[in-house]
Amino acid sequence: MSRKPGRLRLWHGRDGQLWAERGERTSPVVVHRCFPWSAPSCHISLRDPDEEEFAHVRDLSLLDARSRTALLETLAVAGFVLEIKAIEEVVEEVEIRRWVVQTRQGPRRFQTRLDEWPADVAGGGVLIRDVAGDLYHVPDPAALDEASRGWLWTYAG
Repeated sequence: MSRKPGRLRLWHGRDGQLWAERGERTSPVVVHRCFPWSAPSCHISLRDPDEEEFAHVRDLSLLDARSRTALLETLAVAGFVLEIKAIEEVVEEVEIRRWVVQTRQGPRRFQTRLDEWPADVAGGGVLIRDVAGDLYHVPDPAALDEASRGWLWTYAG
């Protein structure tokens, strides 16, 4: 199988790190979100161990499915998302769910579409994407208080 020389591929190595391949070059990379929070799936810098930019991901949708999944999982655990510590309330309204949560970064309110469900993240936790595209991560659902676990499992499975 031949590959396009400039095509970017991403995956998690046996070491748990995100690895990138472009052309003949392969390297472990770390992610740095460039801007803006209003477009979290755009403009992500992948940097090699020397902090040199290995690749720039203009839009996650341009990646193949495996690469997109690997990058999303890395973003979740890398702290580029809001970490949920407690879920106070989830209310279903017309075509949306309104969430009231406590995060490591402070109290938040956000909305998800009724057909958008929290997703399990390989390596642990649950990821929720709001209507603006912001990501909320529950790193250890079992560590939530009983009420929060009840809210989460009502919508996560």
